[in-house]
Amino acid sequence: MTVSQIASPSLSAIAIATRQAARQLAVFSTEAKNQAIEAIAQALESATPEILAANAADCASAEAAGIAKALYARLKLDETKLKAAIAGVRDVGKLPDPVGAVQINRELDEGLILKRVSCPLGVLGVIFEARPDAVMQIASLAIKSGNGVILKGGQEAVRSCETLVKAIRQGLAETDVNPDVVQLLTTREETLALLQLDRYVDLIIPRGSNSFVRFVQDNTRIPVLGHAEGICHVYVDAAANIQNAIAITVDAKTQYPAACNAIETLLVHRSIAPEFLPLVARALQERNVELRGDEHTCEILDISAATEADWATEYSDLILSIKIVDSLEEAIAHINTYGSGHTDAIVTEEKAAADTFLAQVDAAGVFHNCSTRFADGFRYGFGAEVGISTQKMPPRGPVGLEGLVTYKYQIAGNGHIAATYTGSNARAFTHKDLD
Repeated sequence: MTVSQIASPSLSAIAIATRQAARQLAVFSTEAKNQAIEAIAQALESATPEILAANAADCASAEAAGIAKALYARLKLDETKLKAAIAGVRDVGKLPDPVGAVQINRELDEGLILKRVSCPLGVLGVIFEARPDAVMQIASLAIKSGNGVILKGGQEAVRSCETLVKAIRQGLAETDVNPDVVQLLTTREETLALLQLDRYVDLIIPRGSNSFVRFVQDNTRIPVLGHAEGICHVYVDAAANIQNAIAITVDAKTQYPAACNAIETLLVHRSIAPEFLPLVARALQERNVELRGDEHTCEILDISAATEADWATEYSDLILSIKIVDSLEEAIAHINTYGSGHTDAIVTEEKAAADTFLAQVDAAGVFHNCSTRFADGFRYGFGAEVGISTQKMPPRGPVGLEGLVTYKYQIAGNGHIAATYTGSNARAFTHKDLD
């Protein structure tokens, strides 16, 4: 099947059912949605043995097929990770309801009232590689924001995703929420067909490789939200606290190297490099990080030489490229040239340098004296995230509930007509904001 082909009737029927269920969900009370989320959490707890068994089977198949280390890390769902994901589901239930918020309440004229009110997007199509825990995050966020969701996981995670969605739908069946708000696709052909469902799907969120995200963006008329790469940086300034810089660098690279917010390049100011680089290199190599350096770095450290390609590579592994720069301005220029607009950090005790970095680095997340690993919806207090967006238009960064709603304008009058406000005897608008 090619992307030019029309979606199969069966997939169209799934999308229509999801849309109808989402329209019903859109008017549910906060209490009803929270009850559905708690029912999902309980169903996932009850299905824990089945979920772990399915994931073990996926992991065994993936390992036998020689899956990349980074993808395997994302695929593996042990009991600790599953418990944390279920806790994240419950956290979404505790968040404020984003639907129905009155953003503007304005009298246009006496008896003519304008309101701008937040409302669900409709139906989300979320396509992701590995990461079965994303199923739980996305389903809970979709329900809390009043949206339906069609999920498509990677082939390496198909058993895990099927078992998770089965549990989620069983949980919903015990509530007033129609289980059709959460659907799962399992084949590559369905991925292609999903991209053609612009009549029924309102937003596509791809989570995968750079080439895959580009493919999605190039082959659908549905709006796409997401990021293609996570090329993140830490810049250690001349005025950095060296011990802080070592701790932040090690955490940002090794705490979870497969994550999109792990750093791939370390930039170091020339004046601090002779003292800092041997210390940070030792700490990184103790954690089995392979280091690659530019010419000046290799004069200080006995490591492999970095190439031009290294500066534009997302390793998603225990590999780090290092470059010495002459100034803050050179560091910012490097990041804005090679970075992916995800998350970048500066380590410095000089406020002016930090302020310049935060203002001039073009990324969704710009951090001062802390690890890039904090770029995460859960850590931001969003409960969970459907993904991270590096686009300029909002939502940007970790996308939680607030990124899954739009708004509509509502006007209520009493026989008001536009002609009253034109001509020589036109009535004037009051344009008075109300409480």
